[in-house]
Amino acid sequence: MSAAEIEREVERHLEVMRDGAVDFHGEEDLRQRLGEALRAGRPLRVKFGMDPSAPDIHIGHTVVLNKLQRIQALGHTPIFLVGDFTARIGDPSGKKKTRPALSTEEVRANAATYVEQAGLVLDVKRAEVRFNSEWMDALSPSDFVRLCSHYTVARLLERDDFAKRYAAGEPIAVHELLYPFAQAYDSVALRADIELGGTDQTFNLLMAREIQRDYGQPAQAVITHPLLVGLDGVEKMSKSLDNAIGVTEAPAEMYGKLMSISDTLMIEYFDHLNAGEWQQLCGEREALARGAGDPLAFKHALAAALVERFHGAEAAHSAAERFRSVVQRKEIPDDIPERSFAVGSGGRMGLLELLEALDFVGSRGEARRLVGQKAVQIDGEPVQDAALYLAPGRYLIRVGKRRFAWVSLA
Repeated sequence: MSAAEIEREVERHLEVMRDGAVDFHGEEDLRQRLGEALRAGRPLRVKFGMDPSAPDIHIGHTVVLNKLQRIQALGHTPIFLVGDFTARIGDPSGKKKTRPALSTEEVRANAATYVEQAGLVLDVKRAEVRFNSEWMDALSPSDFVRLCSHYTVARLLERDDFAKRYAAGEPIAVHELLYPFAQAYDSVALRADIELGGTDQTFNLLMAREIQRDYGQPAQAVITHPLLVGLDGVEKMSKSLDNAIGVTEAPAEMYGKLMSISDTLMIEYFDHLNAGEWQQLCGEREALARGAGDPLAFKHALAAALVERFHGAEAAHSAAERFRSVVQRKEIPDDIPERSFAVGSGGRMGLLELLEALDFVGSRGEARRLVGQKAVQIDGEPVQDAALYLAPGRYLIRVGKRRFAWVSLA
């Protein structure tokens, strides 16, 4: 390619990298490195790491995964890093207190599904998939002490979440201070040219730039992206806050959750989750921003587009039909699953136990909360008592607007 062609290609790549980003640190250095890489026919190494602190990836994670996929399409090497070592420490980013430590077994179980789920967005067969225990477990104590010598406690306490906790007299465990060092060393081990992450990771990613320089490497560019707000419209999306949509959730469940968000959040979801393939919806999105358009129709279109991304067009169509039938027309679906349970020696089964057994809730606390919200029905009647026990018989159980089961107790 000629010099002019290289310059145009560099700008095209940078435009993709900037799109949807909040901050782009080291862009000018990257411009030069990108030009050199294109002239040499060498792809850049683009890192995105995720700690398997929970067993599922949710759509909030795909904001950055989408960008990684788009950069992969430009010909660069995506590195999907599973933080199986750092998950054992626990990322303190945005946390008001020390996170509970995860065991090696818990981390391994959570990590088992991460690569497969990331593959719903990223072409993992053409990506470099790594686990940071590979090099972190191999570091000797003296190596780790050397790593920690490259930063000061004063600099660590400049970090917003640490500063707030310190000022409030909240305890900060020493291992939490080590987390950014481990994440920074990942970039050294992988010789990353670019690292992607959410805005909550800014401190860690910028620290990696400094640590790379100390280890004699060029500093990676850092591109941060917005955090997706959860279904509650307040906190960032998180499985632990019960405000998330998992990428492997059933199509009808995913569709219904998306239809429950506010109109304001709907626009944010479109902007943050669009990976460039929803051009047909851009005009309607602009109309809504002007106070025109049809918000309900747009929300249906957005829900269908996201379900199609993870489950295919046929599943998206079926989910839309089910939502209109069950939620909008208040009909009972004709494909309700049948489940059978033994009532045990007491001759009855507790409602909270039953909801857990049906996988309708993640905990009895959640089940109790749903009963309090009158979101649990038996044979069409809202349940008032969370301590209810059911005798042998056949019941139609409904939780919320979308979860149904015929249950036989014997």
